[in-house]
Amino acid sequence: MAINLQKGQKIDIGLSKMTVGLGWNPNEGTGYDFDLDVSAIMIDANRFVPQDEFFVFYNNVDSPDNAVHHTGDDPSGGNSDGGDDESINIDLTKVDAKIQEILFVVTIHEAQPRRQNFGQVRDSYIRIIDEQTGSEVCKYELGEDFSIETAIEFGRLYRRGGAWKFEASGVGYKEDLAFFLSKYFKGQIIK
Repeated sequence: MAINLQKGQKIDIGLSKMTVGLGWNPNEGTGYDFDLDVSAIMIDANRFVPQDEFFVFYNNVDSPDNAVHHTGDDPSGGNSDGGDDESINIDLTKVDAKIQEILFVVTIHEAQPRRQNFGQVRDSYIRIIDEQTGSEVCKYELGEDFSIETAIEFGRLYRRGGAWKFEASGVGYKEDLAFFLSKYFKGQIIK
C-alpha cells in the first residue's frame, strides 16, 4: 500500500529502479496552455551540479551515467488523461558516485508573460512507482495554495548512510528555471 506523505516527511526508498511521476490539472480559462516542466537536478556533496549533463530536463533527457531519463515534455498538461503529466525514470544503481541528491522541480514555462502561477493549478503531486511491479510506493500531494509561486521543488532523493531516501519538499519560489541554474551551477554554461 502506498504511503501518503506530508510536507517534509522522509522515507527509505528500498528499491533501485523507479519512475518518478508528477501530475497537475491547470484551471480553465487562463487564456494560455499551462506548460509545466519537470527537471531533475543531480547535485554533489557541495550542492552543485558537477557538469551540465547532470541537469535532466526536456532538452537533455538522459544523465551521463544513464541513471536518470526524462520521458518527454507535455507542453499543455493535457496529454495525461488523469495520470502523470511528466515522468522521470531512475536507476539508483547507475547514479554516479559523486551525486548525493536528485532534486525534482517543476517550473511554469513563460509564467511571467502569461501571468500564471501555481495558485491556478490544482491536484499537483509527485509519486514514486516501483518499476518492477508498477505499484505506487509513495505520493505527496501539494495541498498548499501557492498563489504567487511559479516554481516548486516537489521532492528529492538523497543518499544517507549508503541508502537512498526520499523527502517530500513542497518548497515554492516566485522564480523561473534560471533561478535553479544559478543556484546549483557553479560558473558553468548550460547549452
